[in-house]
Amino acid sequence: MAASPTVLQSSTVLLVGTSEWLTEFAAALETRTDATVRTAETEAAALDIVRERATDCLISEYALAETTGIELLRAIRSETATLPVLVGTTDGSEAIASAAIEAGVTDYIALADTAEQSFDELIDRTERAIRSARRSATQRERARQFDAIFDDTRTATWVLDPDGSLARANQTAREMIDADIGAIVGEPFWTLPWWSRPDGTNRDVQRLVEKALDGSFGSAVVLQPPHVDDPRVVDLSVRPVENERGDPVSVVVEGVDITERVDLERNLRQSEELHRVTLNNMTDTILITDEDGEYTYVCPNVHFIFGYTAAEIRELGAIDDLLGEGLFDREELAAAGVLKNIETTVTDKAGREHTLLVNVREVSIQDGTLLFSCRDITKRKQREEALATLHETARDFLYAETHREIAQHIVDDTPGVLDLDASAVYLFDGDANELRPAAHSATMRELNGPLSSVRANGETLPSYSFVEDEVLFFDDVHDADRLENPATDLRSVIYIPLGDHGVFVAGSDQIGVFDAVTRELADLLAATAEAALDRVTRESRLREQDRTLQTQNEQLTALNRINETIREIDQALVRAETREEIDHTVCELLTADDRFRFAWIGTADPASEALEPRAWAGTERGYLDSQSFAIADSETEPAGRTAATGEVTIVTNVAADLREEAWRKDALSRDYLSVLSIPLVYNDLTHGVLTVYAPTQDAFDETTRAVLAELGDTIASALSAIERKNALLTTSVTRVEFTIDDSSFVLSRLARDAGCTLSYRGGVQQSTDGSYVFVTVDDGAVTDVADAAAQLVGIDEVQQISADSEGGVLQLRLTQPFLALDLADHGAVFREATADPTTTTLVVDIPDSIDVRTITRLVRETFAGVELRAKQTLDQAAERDLYSEFLETVTDRQLEVIQTAYYGGYFESPRESTGEEIAATLGISPPAFYQHTRTVQRKLFAALFEENDASVAASTRMVE
Repeated sequence: MAASPTVLQSSTVLLVGTSEWLTEFAAALETRTDATVRTAETEAAALDIVRERATDCLISEYALAETTGIELLRAIRSETATLPVLVGTTDGSEAIASAAIEAGVTDYIALADTAEQSFDELIDRTERAIRSARRSATQRERARQFDAIFDDTRTATWVLDPDGSLARANQTAREMIDADIGAIVGEPFWTLPWWSRPDGTNRDVQRLVEKALDGSFGSAVVLQPPHVDDPRVVDLSVRPVENERGDPVSVVVEGVDITERVDLERNLRQSEELHRVTLNNMTDTILITDEDGEYTYVCPNVHFIFGYTAAEIRELGAIDDLLGEGLFDREELAAAGVLKNIETTVTDKAGREHTLLVNVREVSIQDGTLLFSCRDITKRKQREEALATLHETARDFLYAETHREIAQHIVDDTPGVLDLDASAVYLFDGDANELRPAAHSATMRELNGPLSSVRANGETLPSYSFVEDEVLFFDDVHDADRLENPATDLRSVIYIPLGDHGVFVAGSDQIGVFDAVTRELADLLAATAEAALDRVTRESRLREQDRTLQTQNEQLTALNRINETIREIDQALVRAETREEIDHTVCELLTADDRFRFAWIGTADPASEALEPRAWAGTERGYLDSQSFAIADSETEPAGRTAATGEVTIVTNVAADLREEAWRKDALSRDYLSVLSIPLVYNDLTHGVLTVYAPTQDAFDETTRAVLAELGDTIASALSAIERKNALLTTSVTRVEFTIDDSSFVLSRLARDAGCTLSYRGGVQQSTDGSYVFVTVDDGAVTDVADAAAQLVGIDEVQQISADSEGGVLQLRLTQPFLALDLADHGAVFREATADPTTTTLVVDIPDSIDVRTITRLVRETFAGVELRAKQTLDQAAERDLYSEFLETVTDRQLEVIQTAYYGGYFESPRESTGEEIAATLGISPPAFYQHTRTVQRKLFAALFEENDASVAASTRMVE
């Protein structure tokens, strides 16, 4: 039986082996079928041809050189499973057939003895093998195509059973929902989560599926899922799948997500609507014409610029009649395709001129070829011109040096910037709390009348704008509540605050002239003016600061110079040994600098009631001999005034009142142009007057006065120290006894309250807490006195040192300074004080170097009812030398410890107080008490015995 030429004639058959039957079969195959026959003798050669995919079918004999057809089959199957392989043999067996089938043979052929019949069967079986392989390949290709279509990521695909239940869904469909596909397979398609709520039914989907089951194709657009806030829009198509009898076997449903397309269509419709609205309302105008300039399209908003309707524009004629001839060059447009920003001037329906920017573009829209886009830049041109003027104004501001200059520039440039002729500027006067007109235009005066100052109280429009820092625009100022001039012809008015400097006012006699551009330019002009005013204010402050700094530098330089002098004086005061040395050193150092011409120190003479010079330096030129320096509080030389008042006297200009005070003429003749006189007072003790003369006016500023006043205190303190030192060195003293009747004295008050006699026993110690003194109690119980002392405000603390049947000793801490300290500052010694309930007696030792009258005056100033009872001169040479030497060796604390021990009876026999008790009284440890006691005893014995040794040695030398 001959093979169909349609199968083998286009096939290539590979014959593998060397058997005679293969050679005969090859000839028969070529003769009968027109098939392409290739041969291979070995396994390797056959595999090379197979790998080249150059054969449609392979036929091999079983017995091959060094191998078998079964092994060749296994090798081929490791390469491909689709190539038809036939194994033929003339000496076959069931074992070979079984092995061939197991190896994946397509057909196993046992050749008969009659070759011709065998060849016919072999050709037929070869054709069936090739046909079957091709059919399988076609089925695999269709399966792959279906899988590709089914797994399309852009399309969701469902396969339904003939009853409409879900059988299969691709991955795209699975990703649309969160449900487990396995759980919903077999459920009706129209009830699934893609289309309906749980337990719900989508009728539209159900109708589509039912229509497909009836054999009809259907499609619909549905929401997926319809119950969420943002459902997807899916385009469903449903088609039936039928068998060869036309019966539906399944339904294929395809869904395409068209949400974006629907959104785009909706957005497109909205965009078209927006485009229509925009064209009707935008200020730019679009015109389209043909080559002859005839209109093919006129934008509906054409009236915004030209004032004409679209119909009226068409009636005007060609576009040249509207925009002017020669607007652009046609050849240039053809070369460029578009021409931009062509500036032209047109006149609108009302006769007003407009400046336009026109863009011309080649188009092809219906019958139109030229598109004109027109933008009105009239306001912008006006603004540019105004800004240019404003730029010039700002430049003028740079050279203005005062607020009034800037105010005038604002008024002068307002017409060019705002196109308003009426303007004015008010500047704020902080001292008067007023806004005062600093500049105004002639038109402002014509329309409003004279401008007057207004209070900054917010009651008038300029004032309100300034105080509230608020810009006021009025289309008609007559409607304003705070209009200060109802008769004004101004209508449209602007009030703009200029920061803290004032208010800018501009206006017109027309109503409603302010547009957005005018308002913006007015704000810019005001802001520029405010910045200029700020600059002038800053520069003025800087200049003032420079002047102040210069003055301060000069003062600092002068202060440094005088401080150097003061330091030198302080050092000299420390080294000085006598009052005369202090006086002369102070005068010489003050006049060593050319800042002061002359200085002198004088002492008040009570007899002559005048100052007597005791030291001087500098350019005196007989000035001290020319004056009497009477002590008086007016119309006398400054030194005399200071001596009278005890206050610093300063004369900043000696030349003033020259003829009223005689001393001024003598001072001027010596170039004394200013004078400072300072009292030398320490603890109310006057040591004289220091007077300094300078060759310039106002030489003594506040700082210099303060420094020299402190110098006076320092000099007085040094003089007091010298006097105290001299008092200690003086052996001859005047002992003065006073009686006082003053209950403010703490001992008098305590004696009266306790009903006893108290004696001051010395031991004054000054601390930050007060003064500590020892008093002896006679004729009274120590505990009663201590209780009475605790009740007095003047006593902070009472400490019982000792007590016996007749009295005892107390240590008192006083809140006020004790008299003994004041006397010590004046060089005197408070020797005794005895107070009983009726009388108090004081005994004071005054060295010969101290005026007794000074001490007497001090006591009288301290107490009331003072009477001098006795006065005698004593020589205490030996006592003073030994006592002074001893006091110089001990500290204040050591002296306090030994005094407390002495008054506490520690040194009595038997002892009235133990060391531990005295230590507890002092608030120290017993070892510390014993250490202080031994130290003081050693120093006392040293002062005593070393003095005696010195005396004995001196006597021995005299005898020799």
